Amino acid sequence: MDEDRQSRPTAGAWGRVGCAWAVAFATLHFYWALGGDWGLSVSAGPLAEERPAWFVAVGLWGVGVLCLAGGVLGWLLTRPRPHHLAGRLIKALGWSVCAVLLVRGVAVEMLLLTDTAGQEADVSPEQRLWTLMLWNPWFLVGGLVFGLSAREFGRADGSSSGTA
Repeated sequence: MDEDRQSRPTAGAWGRVGCAWAVAFATLHFYWALGGDWGLSVSAGPLAEERPAWFVAVGLWGVGVLCLAGGVLGWLLTRPRPHHLAGRLIKALGWSVCAVLLVRGVAVEMLLLTDTAGQEADVSPEQRLWTLMLWNPWFLVGGLVFGLSAREFGRADGSSSGTA
């Protein structure tokens, strides 16, 4: 069955895209953690200027490391599916990343579009625009990519309801 997977030109393609997506986000967070500032002010607002230690440690280095873990997961989703528990775990992690990214993207998008937080929220018009037009769509794209890669990974063993 692995031969069938390897003969399809798209086998593992979504996992490679997911890996690249995660590594790109990791690179951006490490750039910011090392002192870079391009795009950070419209992503983090006042935290970008203040750079408290907790924000650098958790919000930049921590998220960068999580993104690298996502890159590893994307790479694993390109591989032939291992049998038993390992394969199910990788697939479940792919679907979990998909869900987290999609929920995050949709939730923040809805909060900003409906202004649920009210005018007291410390979100500048520039931050709102960049978040609505750039950051959140990228979270949605990442969620879709990981979902497609988990779906494709699940088909590697012929377990889907496709043709035999």
